[in-house]
Amino acid sequence: MQKFSDISADLWFTYHSYYKAPDLLGPAVSRKLNIPYVIFQGIYSTKRRRQWKAKPGFYLNKNSLCAANHVFSNKTVDLLNLKRILPENRVTYVAPGIIPAEFSFDQNARKKLRRNWNIKDDPVIFSAAMFRPDVKTEGLIWVIRACDQLYREGQHFRLVIAGDGQEREKIQQMAAEHVADRVLFLGKIPRKDMYRYYSAADIFVFPGIRESLGMVFLEAQSCGLPVVAFNNAGVPEAVQDGKTGLLVPMYALEPFVDAIKRLMMDKNLRQQMSFAAKSYVRESHDLNKNYQELELSLNAIAQQREIR
Repeated sequence: MQKFSDISADLWFTYHSYYKAPDLLGPAVSRKLNIPYVIFQGIYSTKRRRQWKAKPGFYLNKNSLCAANHVFSNKTVDLLNLKRILPENRVTYVAPGIIPAEFSFDQNARKKLRRNWNIKDDPVIFSAAMFRPDVKTEGLIWVIRACDQLYREGQHFRLVIAGDGQEREKIQQMAAEHVADRVLFLGKIPRKDMYRYYSAADIFVFPGIRESLGMVFLEAQSCGLPVVAFNNAGVPEAVQDGKTGLLVPMYALEPFVDAIKRLMMDKNLRQQMSFAAKSYVRESHDLNKNYQELELSLNAIAQQREIR
């Protein structure tokens, strides 16, 4: 059996260490091999130490984070928490990203789908989520409630929802009661085909209640859709309020409806935000570009070969 001392490595890299899954191997192995120890998506949450079931994992995770030569985070809230126990030169923010080429506007898909849906000039409000019994379903209910108000005001639109899950009957029943013939359910769409459906829409609407990273917002914007969502959790990291979308306070129905209506009625604003959204994703949330920068940082750390 090969001994640790016989192994050659540049660094130890751990993905996602937090109180439920603290990294128990990284500190010991990297110290034994005399190599740098790095964590990507490390999370430090002090409220866990007040929960007796979570306390052991909290302290084990804190030990791992403090032992790391460097911790990378793709959430600004986690970055701020990490700086409570680590100096700034040992933590780095890496913006979440997608591959923009996989989510590009397709004019042909837009024409074909809108023809199939029998939609001409009415704006299409698009939403997408898993129909599971949590904040995903809660978010879709908020979309339907907003569209119900628009419907009662006599606004012309079409609501298209992609997704499936165990709450499907509940969501479809609510939609039938509140937006009747204005809603279309697509079912589950493979991620590789989602760009076609984003392209057929005009606005992407989903609250993103306690959304961690908001990848769906990046996908929609990459295809040129302005976003309407709640200003909470990870949503502001994915959407530029006033530039690529409109973010409203949590659980504020009237501002939520007004934001949708504003984009429905102002075609010039939609076009401005559409262009800005596509540019924003390609400039700030290109996964390949962001990970290349991460790779450069890892190479620099590996070359140091220092252990605290």
